[in-house]
Amino acid sequence: MKKILPFILVLTIVMAGCGSSKKQLEKGNYDAAIEKSVKQLRKDKSDKKQIAVLESAYNIANEQDNERVRFLKMEGKPNNWDEIYQTYKRLSDRQSLVRTVTPLNDGGRPVEFPYVDYMQDMVTAKHNAADFYYAHGIELMKSNIKESFRQAYYEFIRAKDYVGDYEGIDAKIVESKFKGMSRVFVSVQNSSILKFPKEFEDGLLALDLPNLNSEWVEYYTQNLNNNTEYDYFVNVNVRNVAVSPDQTIPIDSVFKKDIEDGYSYVLDKKGNVMKDTLGNDIKQKKYKTVQCALAETVQRKACRIDGDIEVIQMNPNKTLKKDPIGSQSNFENISSRALGDLQALNQQQLARTKSQIVPFPTDIEMVVRCSESLKKAIRGVMMNNKRFIQ
Repeated sequence: MKKILPFILVLTIVMAGCGSSKKQLEKGNYDAAIEKSVKQLRKDKSDKKQIAVLESAYNIANEQDNERVRFLKMEGKPNNWDEIYQTYKRLSDRQSLVRTVTPLNDGGRPVEFPYVDYMQDMVTAKHNAADFYYAHGIELMKSNIKESFRQAYYEFIRAKDYVGDYEGIDAKIVESKFKGMSRVFVSVQNSSILKFPKEFEDGLLALDLPNLNSEWVEYYTQNLNNNTEYDYFVNVNVRNVAVSPDQTIPIDSVFKKDIEDGYSYVLDKKGNVMKDTLGNDIKQKKYKTVQCALAETVQRKACRIDGDIEVIQMNPNKTLKKDPIGSQSNFENISSRALGDLQALNQQQLARTKSQIVPFPTDIEMVVRCSESLKKAIRGVMMNNKRFIQ
């Protein structure tokens, strides 16, 4: 342990050094170097090492940003204005951070950080960036492609965030959002011989829609209106429903058990009752065999539903995915009649004698019993297939 502690101490110092302002400066992480040196200078404004790091990192960072702004302006591309604005903002934020520790003095030498007013440049760049985003959004809206509508939506949002006073921009945001949205209609298609009650189909489609929905995809289980165009259809196809006939199986069983039936005295060879060491009569338990016949009636019925889930894209029209689904429900009731001595039965057998024959569930009731496990299967397939719908 004594050998490990010095190693941990050295490692801690090395790790701390890696994140120091000087290390950040050497790596070219100028803003990180500035932040760390400002943090140290708030504790000690006379720290010459930190003053030197701050002065060097600040000048280099500002020089790089100003050169970048000059290049972007000379390039003259409309989509450069956002980066120009962000660069001016970075210059302004950096200046505000450094002013929290100025004035500084390095051994009698005043350390100068001349103040520059970036406000007008920031406002101009911000308006020009907003103009570009708005115009680009309008251009994107001319395309009949969902991805373009979605990109236009983001452009309008940026324009509004920067300026916010374009005429009709809110309507453009709503329109681009609406046109960029993919709508999915989920329905049950029953091709089996059984006709389902509406409640059964509604139950199958009781999906967690908010969990399925995403920023650009909305699921529906009820048709919005006849004019709604859906981009995808998810068909829950019920292709086969098999319900077994009512089964009644008689099972007769006889159970025997030896039970205590009093006691008898232990006699010696002369026929006298034997005594124990305390002088008490010696007794031994007597047993008798009892039996009981159990006439059981087993009632059984089963239902199996099989089908699949299809994900169909409308433009272009094609099937994206097809997964099988299935569910089974079972009904069983066991009732019994006891004939004989109930003492021959165990607790489980005895409990059956208290149950009665019950009416068999109808075929539809058996189908409804399948619904819970079928719902889980549908939800699982829907979640797994989200990636195919965009």
